[in-house]
Order: sequence, then structure tokens, then C-alpha cells
Amino acid sequence: MPIPKTTLAAVMPAPNCDVEVRELPLPELEPDSALLEVELSEVCGTDVHLLHGRLAGVPYPIIPGHVSAGVLAKVRGRFLDIDGKPFVEGDRVTFLDVHKTCNRCWHCLVAKATTRCPERKVYGITYGVDDGLCGGWSQFVYLKPGVRAIRLGDVTTETFIAGGCSLPTSLHAVQRADIAFADTVLVLGAGPVGLSAVALANLRGAGRVLCIAAPDRRLEFARKMGAAVTLNFEGMDEAQRLTWVREQTSGRGADVTIECTGAPQAVTQAMRYTRDAGRVVVVGQYTDHGETAFNPHLDLNKKHLDVLGCWGSDYSHFHCAVELLRNERAAATWSSLELRGYNLAQANEALADVAAGKTIKATIAPTV
Repeated sequence: MPIPKTTLAAVMPAPNCDVEVRELPLPELEPDSALLEVELSEVCGTDVHLLHGRLAGVPYPIIPGHVSAGVLAKVRGRFLDIDGKPFVEGDRVTFLDVHKTCNRCWHCLVAKATTRCPERKVYGITYGVDDGLCGGWSQFVYLKPGVRAIRLGDVTTETFIAGGCSLPTSLHAVQRADIAFADTVLVLGAGPVGLSAVALANLRGAGRVLCIAAPDRRLEFARKMGAAVTLNFEGMDEAQRLTWVREQTSGRGADVTIECTGAPQAVTQAMRYTRDAGRVVVVGQYTDHGETAFNPHLDLNKKHLDVLGCWGSDYSHFHCAVELLRNERAAATWSSLELRGYNLAQANEALADVAAGKTIKATIAPTV
């Protein structure tokens, strides 16, 4: 089928404005680039933050959708995978939304923290419409030179999107947590990141995984993903929650707590729910929801805690996420998550449902 000259895309014109479907021109491909015909794109909590203007440096108007999958409609020049094998038209692929990490700055070369590279750009977030078709809520996405793609092979598009952004993010958090065999791991939150963290903690060798979240429907999915015991925190004060954690952990607290909520007070709670000399990983604070207070002596120093932040993900996490989903058992786990589909014209409804927690994972198909 010939490639059209234009594409339909769902565009977020500015914060707190309705997303609108626009017709945009397809680009002339640069050498070593490709054009992806989108099959599905994810609606992430980050997209809700973008709608509400909670992220800095966003060049509105933008095409949201930073995790997508589809078929290569056109390739120009050398567009290679991580092993140097060329992609060809017709390959079904996904791509790393992070682009232009420089691999020459202090953060990249000395700190080994590529997620903090100042030249780092992200499809669907820090690329705007003026930069081209750089978001997945579109019939086509332009894969610029240097974009890292990976073949999906026998991983279905639906299974990949079920993992979506949350899977590589959670992989990063679980790696930071350094979970040991038989550790008791507590996950705070049962959104997509929390649910993936539950499953990954089990795969990493945790003895038991606990989850505190709400509502009950989310906790049902947490149990499907491998949580041994769950607690709905609604109607409970912090003392009651702490008592519950200690009852589940022989009075000590969790060996590892992973905060995936986005609520600032959950960071302090994570410290208090963790045993002395335990580990806390904070991955849920992707946007600024305000400050929280803690007692440096009682909550941190006397407890001899390791508290680690975790920001985003890099190619290694993206690569591992796809490879993990090639495993039949892992694919079955993430495929159990609920996907609710929307088209381009329903993007505002999708954002509202994600913000209200009405669906575990929303997807955008490139139709109207």
C-alpha cells in the first residue's frame, strides 16, 4: 500500500487544553532514519501530567505517546539494531523514546547516569510538533537518526504495550533496590509501575511481596501479578498501616520498600515501613506534587537506611523489558493486565479515564 503524504495525529496544543486531531505532513526522511506506522501507543500517567502542565521544558504543542509499537513503513539508509543488523521495511518494532543522549558529557561518562544527560530528548514529551512526528498518538512516527529500535518478533503488540513505560521504569527501580533472595518487598501503589514492580520483585527472588494501594480492584491486579498479601489503605491512618506492615514482617518492617505512588507523603511512609538497615527506592515522584516532612534522626539515620531515587530508564531497561516479554511466563503475567482501547478522537476520554483510575492501562489506536 502506498504511503500517504499526510497523517492524522492527536495533538496537545497547550496545558489544560483539549487534545485535538490534526492532519500533519509526513516528513522527508533523513539518511539513516525510518517511518513507523503505528499499531498501538500507550496512555501513560505522564501524559496526564503533560495535560496539566506539571512537567518543565515541554515544547507545546506536542504529539503525546512516548511508548509505541508498529511496522516500519519506510527505511532510508542504515537503520540498525543493537547488533548492527539492518532493519527492513515490514519489521514490527518498538523504539526507545529517549533520544540524543550524548555519551560525552559528565553525567554520561563520569556519573554513568545517562538519564540525567542535559541533551536527552524524549519522544512524546520534550519533542514538539515543530520537531516533526515525534509522538505515538499518530498514524505515523518519524524515527530520527540515532533512535534505538528493537524487533518485537513473537511479542505481541498488546503484550508489549501492557508492559509499556511502566515495565522498564520498574526494572530500573528493582535493579536499584538490589533485592536479595527471600527478601520481603513492600510495594506502595498499584498503578502500572507498582504492578510491574510487584511482578519483577518476585522474578528477582523475593520471598514475599506485599502491596499497599487502593481501590480494591487495583489490589486484585496486584495479587494477579504476584503480591502475597495486600492492604487497602482507605480509611486507615498511618499508625494502622505501620502496624499492618510490622505484623507481616515479624515486627521488623520490609527489607525493601519501593514507592510507586506519586504522593509525597508516601516517601516518608516508605522509610517508616522499612526495617532498620533496609532499602527504599523512590520511583513514583516523576512530577512535583509538593514537599513532605520526615524526622532525619528517627526516619533515616537511626534506622541506617539506604534511600535511593530512581529517574526514568535507559536503553538497557528498554532492551531487558522486551527480552523479558519473550519469556512465556512473563508474557502471560503482563498480558493479564487490563487494556482499554481508544482511538485518536477519544484521546481526551482516555486521559480522563487514566487520571480517574478507571483503567489499568489505556491505549491509543491510530484511527478516528
